[in-house]
Amino acid sequence: MLERLDNFIQEHQLCDKSERILLTVSGGKDSMLMADLFVRAGYKVIIAHCNFKLRAEESDLDEALVRSYAEAHTIPFFVKHFDTEGYALEQHISIQMAARALRYQWFDTLVVEQNCQKIAIAHHLNDNIETVFLNLSRGTGLQGLQGIAPKRAHFIRPLLFLTATEISAYVRQNKISYRDDSSNFSTKYARNKIRIDIIPQFKTIQPEFDHIFAQNIQNFRDSYQLLQQFIEPLRKAIFQPQAEYTVVQKSALRPHIDNLPLLYELFSGYNFQQNVLKDLIDAWDKDSGRIFESTTHTLLLDRTSLFIRELTVAKPASVNISLDTAQLKWNGYCFKMQISTDANWSRQQQIAQIDFDKLIFPLTVRTWQEGDVFVPLGMRGKKKLSDFFINQKVNIFEKNNIPIIQNGNGDIVWIANWRMDNRYKITEKTKKVFTLVCQ
Repeated sequence: MLERLDNFIQEHQLCDKSERILLTVSGGKDSMLMADLFVRAGYKVIIAHCNFKLRAEESDLDEALVRSYAEAHTIPFFVKHFDTEGYALEQHISIQMAARALRYQWFDTLVVEQNCQKIAIAHHLNDNIETVFLNLSRGTGLQGLQGIAPKRAHFIRPLLFLTATEISAYVRQNKISYRDDSSNFSTKYARNKIRIDIIPQFKTIQPEFDHIFAQNIQNFRDSYQLLQQFIEPLRKAIFQPQAEYTVVQKSALRPHIDNLPLLYELFSGYNFQQNVLKDLIDAWDKDSGRIFESTTHTLLLDRTSLFIRELTVAKPASVNISLDTAQLKWNGYCFKMQISTDANWSRQQQIAQIDFDKLIFPLTVRTWQEGDVFVPLGMRGKKKLSDFFINQKVNIFEKNNIPIIQNGNGDIVWIANWRMDNRYKITEKTKKVFTLVCQ
């Protein structure tokens, strides 16, 4: 078993014995086996255990088992208790998604704090097969048929060469203590249903199903890599990454817009399903401003371009500017403030010179809101900010990132780096000038 582990680690260049490895150990068969193998193989390890507080006493007994193992082998042990149900409610996600998000956030923090180079997760071959079946049901295409990668960033999965049967046999022969999670036996979860009800039916047809399917996964992976050799140069030519989002010029994509299989592969990194891409094709020349979403990204169809942004980008909170504020930062912008009697007008777009006596502090820096109006510099009548942005050809992603400076009375004073409000400009009657610099 140790020889097979070493061969798999070397084949996929997962880690070496000079590195410190964070082992994620739940207390189940798979992770307890992983811990045993890494200890026997002489790796420098620490153990991390998540207590999600979902199964009352069972969760605490899992923690006690893993703690006892770590202490018996003098391995540094770290545990984190989570309010998983509360987090799921707060984020409006399932318990499973909440547990996944919480544990990976903690692992990423712990690996830095404890100076580890890799995080080892005990997924095995049957987990890989189940993942492919799940991806088939979700319509993820050839990319999803690759299953679980042995290595992704600093995460490694060193047990993917082992079947569940082999793990059970090794644990039994070596008398390794473990605990079963009762939720693994409930078919109300899709993955469990695949494992308990569906895959056994295939094994009645082909007893060597696990190993044959492992070869299928490798074939899918090889085919996908071959396809990427043709797709990647085209993707690099069309997709233009920027700080906040990725831009696609419609003129560059237009020759391929009716080729749905090609579009699906081009957009595969953003997880857009084929039905969404079909809607994009239908809206191509007639629905400027329409937004499309995948599980991870938002796509804006604009007049001449497509803008793709991560779905998790949150609207920045507002901040206040008080009289004693000299400098502040907001959403990547840096503001500097100064009060003076110098009324010499600056033409620089990133500088606003405001009649100090018309201001009511604190001022507020925020994003635009529906219904916002101002009086553009040089004009008399009010104009909606939304109309101003349309006239300036500012897309929805850009306008959500533009700082709006609001007076204490609710007036918009300055659309930072774009246009001041005419009511607050300096005049010959201005006695003090409040200067804002936005960079």
